[in-house]
Amino acid sequence: MSKSKKKSEALRYHQYPTPGKIQVVPTKKYATQKDLSLAYSPGVAEPCLAIEENEDDAYKYTAKGNLVAVISNGTAVLGLGDIGALAGKPVMEGKGLLFKIFADIDVFDIEVDTKDVDKFIETVKNISPTFGGINLEDIKAPEAFEIERRLKEELDIPVMHDDQHGTAIISAAALKNAVEIAGKKISEIKIVVNGAGAAAVSCTKLYLALGAKIENVVMCDSKGVIRKDIENLSPQKAQFATDRNIYTLNEAVNNADVFIGLSIADVFTPEMLLTMANDPIVFAMANPNPEIGYDLAVKTRKDVIMATGRSDHPNQVNNVLGFPFIFRGALDVRATIINEEMKMAAVHALANLTKESVPEQVNITYGEKNIQYGREYIIPKPFDTRLITEVPPAVAKAAMESGVAKMPITDWDVYKEELAERLGAGSKLMRVLTSRAKANPKSVIFAEADHLNVLKAAQIVYDDGIAKPILLGNKEVIKELMSELNFEADLQIIDPKSDEEKVRRNKFAQIYFKKHNRNGITLLDAQKWMRERNYFAAMMVNEGEADSLVSGYSRSFPTVAKPIIELIGMEEGVERVAATSILITDRGPMFFADTAFNINPNADELVMISRMTHRLIKLFGIDPVLAMLSYSNFGSAKSKSANKGALAIKKIHECFPEINIDGEIQADFALSRTMRGETFPFTKIHGKKVNGLIFPNLNASNISHKLIKSLNKTDIIGPIAMGLKKPVQILQLGSSVDEIVNMVCVAVIDAQENAKNNKDYFTTFGC
Repeated sequence: MSKSKKKSEALRYHQYPTPGKIQVVPTKKYATQKDLSLAYSPGVAEPCLAIEENEDDAYKYTAKGNLVAVISNGTAVLGLGDIGALAGKPVMEGKGLLFKIFADIDVFDIEVDTKDVDKFIETVKNISPTFGGINLEDIKAPEAFEIERRLKEELDIPVMHDDQHGTAIISAAALKNAVEIAGKKISEIKIVVNGAGAAAVSCTKLYLALGAKIENVVMCDSKGVIRKDIENLSPQKAQFATDRNIYTLNEAVNNADVFIGLSIADVFTPEMLLTMANDPIVFAMANPNPEIGYDLAVKTRKDVIMATGRSDHPNQVNNVLGFPFIFRGALDVRATIINEEMKMAAVHALANLTKESVPEQVNITYGEKNIQYGREYIIPKPFDTRLITEVPPAVAKAAMESGVAKMPITDWDVYKEELAERLGAGSKLMRVLTSRAKANPKSVIFAEADHLNVLKAAQIVYDDGIAKPILLGNKEVIKELMSELNFEADLQIIDPKSDEEKVRRNKFAQIYFKKHNRNGITLLDAQKWMRERNYFAAMMVNEGEADSLVSGYSRSFPTVAKPIIELIGMEEGVERVAATSILITDRGPMFFADTAFNINPNADELVMISRMTHRLIKLFGIDPVLAMLSYSNFGSAKSKSANKGALAIKKIHECFPEINIDGEIQADFALSRTMRGETFPFTKIHGKKVNGLIFPNLNASNISHKLIKSLNKTDIIGPIAMGLKKPVQILQLGSSVDEIVNMVCVAVIDAQENAKNNKDYFTTFGC
């Protein structure tokens, strides 16, 4: 993607559909006059008086306990430097977004337009009653040290400058594991730190707390080694000054065990790396380009243990592994400070989590088969959902043990369950799907590429490396639209009706005629239909000329489904195709089936739909828990409609006991573990969170998922076709660009699975 295109895409993202990245959302009812009178006057007076009497009640009656301020003066923004408070606002909003999606913490971003330390501190102190914690961000050194020190002393809520401590905590956890893998002792390793800013000072201090020795540390700045004979050293640099007879980075790294880079790109050369000790540990953390490139480093030294700040290489030192979860633990026990014990607890929690077996969902997210502790995995991945249940409890325990927790936790099992529930936002699923598709992109036919939105989606998946588009439609129209979009790519563009496709059309027609000539199909019929893009595209997939197909943007679902089912056919053991729609809800992704094909399925068809849905959910790295929906609860009604659900469940329990499903059950009982547990404690899904709903008929499923989508602005992926022999996905009429992209991700993953040649899933029966 060109630089101008990246710039345009970034600006569009931040401007549309609403400027910025965060908003305030009411958490209480406000529909009636009574609601408003409680929310504001006169009802609001009661919590005000309660807080006046006892300030701690602010945590009970306001959002203070889950609200963090991300505060900056814009003097050290990313790699942009001193760009000013207002110009730094997009970064602070982004930090707020990360707090929310990773740890469910609300954020107000505050941009303070002053470089004066006293004025900045005064501003933060004056607004501090609003917040449960303060995240200082992008403030240049040495002012950052003074600001954080004084605020920690003068406020009774957690304060942390993430640029200092975030990188320190994550890199310390990585260093702990890297030293172990290298077979060395942290008390003996020689460390060179290149960079002497806030992050470098904080990192080095934490390494010393981890067990490194000050006499084994050399720190360099842009002028070379920081030595004791240099005049006018700042207090921060002076504490790491050496009297060894070395002056340059080149001299410092000779025979060193560890290089820590917090400086600028390409300052660490292959020649320097070659002089380091055996099994050198190199953390090149300059962003966006490291002190030495990953590929260059591993090419130079096969024994190097390498980490960077980049997501496109192993061992990413990413602050998002730390700050959301550290603040989560601190807020949950109402810690008055984030102290050294809490930071070290986070270090050990991250280091220990790396050594545990990695969940399949993490493997899927990162396109790996089996991520294991070792040289290329010394720190957890950012999208590891275990982080929220491991790091906050460790931080909270450290706060309690060090005496800074005002509200200790008594039941850790319940606390971990509550933390897991905070990750309910289903948007994480799309990150999983996108990452998995990118790991092994497949060719996808866009059967309606002469429509602007379809071509926009093709451009996105091409630019992002999700798929390899094949464009079907009028060539002139497609090329004109590509020019309009500045879509520059050497892609196949095919017009099934053109003369140049005559040979391929006739070939496909002959194949189709040979297969269907006893079903009333003539060769003339076959030749005519091969001019239609859906028939032509389906034949391309059948003949191995493409891996997958998406179509349906401009035509009704049944119109597209008929030729595709007819030409593609069904998997062995499948008699009817079905579809699942994924709703991205606040409680997590919910899988609704069947939402497209089966109008009134019988009991056996409900069994097959359940099996298909169970397999699909597992494909996305999620443990399926299904409910067979009805207006009846476990035989409470004796109608034909309710009985078919009960019969389906009976057969599944007998023949496919590995499937977690029960019913027939009403929707509210299915979705509420409390209601279900109190009334029906005997169920196979007792105590489990249901994520898949099997509907009794198409009326119920179609109406339900479209009502939810319309009333709650819920994103939907699908309907996802299940049971076809080849990977084909049918779009909803008039799908948005994002919806098309989502379906392409599904189509690519479907093609990845199809390539594994797992053909016997539905021919293997349990009874």
